[in-house]
Amino acid sequence: MDELVYLVGARRDIPEELLQRARELRQQQTPAENILWECLRANRLYGFKFRRQHNIGQYIADFYCHTAKLVIELDGEIHQAQTDRDIDRDSWLEANGLTVLRFKNNQIIQNLEPVLQTILSYFPSPAGEG
Repeated sequence: MDELVYLVGARRDIPEELLQRARELRQQQTPAENILWECLRANRLYGFKFRRQHNIGQYIADFYCHTAKLVIELDGEIHQAQTDRDIDRDSWLEANGLTVLRFKNNQIIQNLEPVLQTILSYFPSPAGEG
């Protein structure tokens, strides 16, 4: 678990160009990212804290929740041309103790509720619920 802190926590060493790229991505969110971020930001999803465009190793996760060790990726058209790259990325993240969920942009835009229910299924039950 200590190794994970160096990948996702405050002690991680992030190259400046990766930090800059994450800042750019936060400023240029897709419509689907905007919609999901409105549901996740400020602990809105049952009090769980998410970060957007979070650096993990050599990658930038669209959304990350440390409590669940959960990475959420939203896939637009560009991902159809880079499936091998995405498979390698997911394998690396999972080998480092993270769970990766991928959703297509149109799932967020057209059918958000099941996406949120899927995300919630990776968390412990909220306090007071069974």
